[in-house]
Amino acid sequence: MQTASTEVVRQINRRIVLNLIRTRQPLSRAELARLSGMQRSTISLIVEELVTEEWVLEGPQERLPRGRRPTFLRLNEDRVIIGVDIRPTVTTVALGDVNGRFVQQEIFHTPAQPKAAIEAIITRIQRILQFCDGKKIQGVGISLPGRVNPDSGRLVFAPNLKWRDVDLRGPIAAATGLEVELENAANACALAESWFDRREPCPNMVVITVSEGIGTGILLDGKLARGLNGMAGEFGHVPLDPIGPLCNCGSRGCWEVFGSNRAAIRYYLEANPSAKDLTFPDLLRLADQGDHRASKALETMAHHLGHGMRLIVAGLAPERIVIIGDLTRSWSRFGPIIEAEVRAQILPGGKAPQVVPAHEDGMARLLGTVVLVLQKHFGGALERH
Repeated sequence: MQTASTEVVRQINRRIVLNLIRTRQPLSRAELARLSGMQRSTISLIVEELVTEEWVLEGPQERLPRGRRPTFLRLNEDRVIIGVDIRPTVTTVALGDVNGRFVQQEIFHTPAQPKAAIEAIITRIQRILQFCDGKKIQGVGISLPGRVNPDSGRLVFAPNLKWRDVDLRGPIAAATGLEVELENAANACALAESWFDRREPCPNMVVITVSEGIGTGILLDGKLARGLNGMAGEFGHVPLDPIGPLCNCGSRGCWEVFGSNRAAIRYYLEANPSAKDLTFPDLLRLADQGDHRASKALETMAHHLGHGMRLIVAGLAPERIVIIGDLTRSWSRFGPIIEAEVRAQILPGGKAPQVVPAHEDGMARLLGTVVLVLQKHFGGALERH
């Protein structure tokens, strides 16, 4: 029977204190002691260490009718992270703080070739670094529309980028001198949802990102499920129809060729071939303006999206399913259809998961890049206390 060493206990207590400050700031040392159950002397030692390391700042003081005025604690926003969100069409490089506030960002068209993309990312990072005097840069977090091998750190494949076996970490780390963390976009969104969302923590949750394709990030018992070679969660590439349309992964009839933004555009173009350069926001706008063909295309997409989610409900039985993407702007159109499809899958004795939209204004991937870098200091995404 093994027992935890003093150092392990100290690290656990430190993470508890850091996460309490992160989720409830500003708060006093007395509140930390009460919420954590630790002795005030222990809290004092940990806080002094965090202040010395400049993770935490003190002040201002709260005015009370009588007695000693408590000094409030908060995270040091000069601790910053460079987040990179790579998408098939555009890439964003941004500077964010420990609270997930982004103060600077550049957006550019994603080059088709990975080498050119890496060079463009390095150029933007170096430009941002010039404006970081006095700030402590924790590292670079990168969100990708593909799967990353957690051991090698290489991108395994990204069908919608058409990239395979690419080393992004090495060149970017060498050029910037910073630690680089990479993660699949859906996994990054799952981390962001559990870290920054103010809903009740949910240890068994699936986050589904709907854009050019469909991505799935899975939290089981509060831990991110990665699977063999980081390939867990590729539900978007599960074939629903073996003779369906060709997918960018090489298979036919995958879930994402029926339930993604691209699929909805294809449905509309099949009914109206004369439409040119149509985007998914255009399609939402046309539907709101009363275009019957646009409404029908979105309805078809919603049915397929919900139908594919039956696989997730039957296989994982999550407590909550969070949907991220432009479709959440019209949740009144999509929500009832998706929820009905999900309820149809519930087995006897089962319970339907909560299906909720995340109105995150397109920031979930970037927020996830912040968590990628910070989680080694704060612990798991669900350590809220």
